[in-house]
Amino acid sequence: MAHRRHALLWLFFFRLCFDICDGRFAIPLKIYLGKFNFSRDVDLTPLQQTPGVGGKLLSLASDPAGIVNFLDMVNNLKGDSGRGYYIEMSIGTPAQKLNILVDTGSSNFAVASTPHPFITHYFNASLSSTFRPTGRTVAVRYTQGNWEGGLGIDRVSIPKGPNQTIIINIAAITASEGFYLPGVNWQGILGMAYPLLARPDSSVEPFFNSVVRQTGIPDIFSLQMCGAGVSAGGATDPPGGSLILGGAEPTLYRGVMWYTPIKEEWYYQVEVLKLEVGEQGLNLDCSEYNMDKAIVDSGTTLLRLPANVFNAVVDAITRTSMIQDFSSGFWEGTKLACWMKGETPWKFFPKISIYLRASNTSESFRITILPQLYIQPITDVDGTLDCFRFGISSSANGLVIGATVMEGFYVVFDRAQKRVGFAVSSCAVSGDAALSEIAGPFSASDVGTDCAGGSLNEPLLWVISYAMMALCATILFTLLLLLVMPCRRRHRSGDITDQSSLVRHRIK
Repeated sequence: MAHRRHALLWLFFFRLCFDICDGRFAIPLKIYLGKFNFSRDVDLTPLQQTPGVGGKLLSLASDPAGIVNFLDMVNNLKGDSGRGYYIEMSIGTPAQKLNILVDTGSSNFAVASTPHPFITHYFNASLSSTFRPTGRTVAVRYTQGNWEGGLGIDRVSIPKGPNQTIIINIAAITASEGFYLPGVNWQGILGMAYPLLARPDSSVEPFFNSVVRQTGIPDIFSLQMCGAGVSAGGATDPPGGSLILGGAEPTLYRGVMWYTPIKEEWYYQVEVLKLEVGEQGLNLDCSEYNMDKAIVDSGTTLLRLPANVFNAVVDAITRTSMIQDFSSGFWEGTKLACWMKGETPWKFFPKISIYLRASNTSESFRITILPQLYIQPITDVDGTLDCFRFGISSSANGLVIGATVMEGFYVVFDRAQKRVGFAVSSCAVSGDAALSEIAGPFSASDVGTDCAGGSLNEPLLWVISYAMMALCATILFTLLLLLVMPCRRRHRSGDITDQSSLVRHRIK
């Protein structure tokens, strides 16, 4: 009996330590298709809106080496914020074409390698003469969904990308849960972030790192996402935008480019100084906006805010727009708000502005989205109602500037100079009116010098994890000794018996 109880204790602690060692950090991919109950809220009070102003600073205009033609990459994306933005890629020999979701919030390139009810086709590694398995397994867990599979290496090209075939690390997905979704038209994911986020470890070189190393193009890419105002319930994907590898294409934005420093090279972590609803601040300390982290992530549908910030934004919208009777389910993302067909709700909502620290760290600039970007059309009901969702949600793992905001801007990920650039997107328009604004510079003297200083990033979490692993190893070694020691039943005071065993008092 004592042997059995010692064995149970050993297995318990082994499982605990395995869970710690196997701990996978959730990556904030969240595709939001919009399955809701319906609520009809139409009696709202209009809100006056304020025109924006211009800005200054410079942006990269072209690939100085001439290795790629940016115009060839224009309109190489399809999709929208509800289903994600994807690009066609050719994988293997002979080439197998798949649509791959572009995600700046993760670092693995992974493709379906087995059938799934929600996808139309997949990569068959056995048909590729150039696929080489590495013998390693990998698992990635996102805010929504997860997958696991085997790592391999193969040839990859992008029909509307650099005119070159690249040898890339590929994860062949063999099992998943909540990763593929009904109605999407992609069969894999293209992680564009830094090696620190790569799984199972940073030795797995991410896709864009491989492209830069093998082609010599500048370590810069840029995104234009053109789904603003497009119903996520549409039957087909509209032309969705552009992924420019190697620089920025000037025809895709208006005005000038403003840059904010990348705080940490894992996600594209930036520093948010404050938010405004209308022209009113939220009166929160800047550390609230950067709680855990603040990142720019094309793989997340909504603008996601830490709970305190989210609640303050909803309160400010409700107060400013005088819509106190609006259904709480709308704000929580469980209900749609519907208006009579042909009516538009956007005049009832304020603009929302995010202030980012500028390249000159004593200054900031402001990116502003109009209601058309965060009050998002979903579907119609019986041809008589147009229904909309709230494009902002509460987050438990930091502030995420997702597609809700990115659709208003041309976003440059300038890894070479460790900065992210924003300019007004040429496709974020309704008629002749822009749906986004950018302005600056503003003084940052009224906020802290380092609003993101308190964030606990993943490298530090790894250190904590290793410390826990060492502690577990010590405990396991001790328990192993107890397991192999002969069990003795004695009758003197303090003897080791079944009644005083560790198992009895610890395992109930």
